[in-house]
Amino acid sequence: MTQYLDFEKPLAEIEGKAEELRALARANEEMDVADEAAALDAKAATLLDDLYKDLTPWRKCQVARHPERPHCKDYIKTLFTEYTPLAGDRNFADDLAVMGGLARFNGEPVMVIGHEKGSDTKSRIRHNFGMARPEGYRKGVRLMEMAGRFGLPVLTIVDTTGAYAGKGAEERGQSEAIARSTEMSLQIGVPVVSVIIGEGGSGGAVAFASSNRIAMLEHSVYSVISPEGCASILWKDSGKMREAAEALRLTAQDVHKLGVVDRVIPEPKGGAHRDTEATIASVGKAFAEMLDDLKDLDAKGLINDRRQKFLDLGTKGLTA
Repeated sequence: MTQYLDFEKPLAEIEGKAEELRALARANEEMDVADEAAALDAKAATLLDDLYKDLTPWRKCQVARHPERPHCKDYIKTLFTEYTPLAGDRNFADDLAVMGGLARFNGEPVMVIGHEKGSDTKSRIRHNFGMARPEGYRKGVRLMEMAGRFGLPVLTIVDTTGAYAGKGAEERGQSEAIARSTEMSLQIGVPVVSVIIGEGGSGGAVAFASSNRIAMLEHSVYSVISPEGCASILWKDSGKMREAAEALRLTAQDVHKLGVVDRVIPEPKGGAHRDTEATIASVGKAFAEMLDDLKDLDAKGLINDRRQKFLDLGTKGLTA
C-alpha cells in the first residue's frame, strides 16, 4: 500500500476512490466501473504531474525521506553480482548503518560502500536509520584502502541524515573517523564515483562522497545540516524548516548549479518510490557513465582530478 506524503493527500483521496470502485467491482461481478475508475486514474495522473512539476525545497526533503524509496541494499541486490559483504572496522564493532564489500558491476570487480537506512521499524533501528558511528566510517576507510591496494573502482551510495551524534560516537572519535574517511576518499588512486539516492547530510555524507564524479537523484537533497537543525539554530524554532530548506539551497538542481555534483538523475513521475526498478536502472546507468568518464586516467590523474574538483568548489553558480 502506497504511503502518501502530507502534500499528496488530495492524490490519496482520488486514488483511494478509484481503488474502492475496483474493490466493489471485484465483489460484485455485475458492476461495471471501468469508465469511472479510468476517469479517476486520469484525474490522479494529472494531479500527480501538477504536484511534482515544481516541488518546493521542503517538499523535496519530504520526497527524499519517503520510506518506500529504494535503499542501498536494493541497489546492491539489483545492480551488482557476486556481492561479498565485508564487516567491521577491526577495532571496535561492525556498524550496520554502513554496508559494503566486494562485488562485480557490469562484470567488472569493484568495491561498493553505502549507507543503509532500513525499510521498516525493526530494520531502521537495526541500521540506526542510516546514521553511521565512527566504526562505520572506519569500515569505509578499510574498504577503500583495500580497493586502492587492488586497483578496484569504488562506488558509493549515499543516504544519511548525517553521522550519529550520540555520546558513545563522540567518545570514540566521530569527527576524526569522518575526516579519515574523507581523506581516504581523496587520496586513493582508483576511480571513486558516488550517487546520493535520498539524503546527503553534512560530513556524514561527505565522508563517502568526496569523489571524482557525484550524481544525485532528482528529488534527493544534499546539505550541511537538516532544515530542522538549521531552523533551530537560526530562528530557535524547528518549525521554520520550510524557510531553512529554501535558504540552504539543498536540492539536486541547486547543488548541480553550484558545481557540487556533476549530474542530476531523473526520477519517475511521482518520485523514486513509484517505480523503484526504473530508478535503480537509472542509477546503474549513471554509475556506468561516470566510470567511463574516468577510464583514461591513471592513478595520479584520478587523484589530481578529484583534488581539482574540490578546489573549484565555490566558483560556480554564486550569482544565480
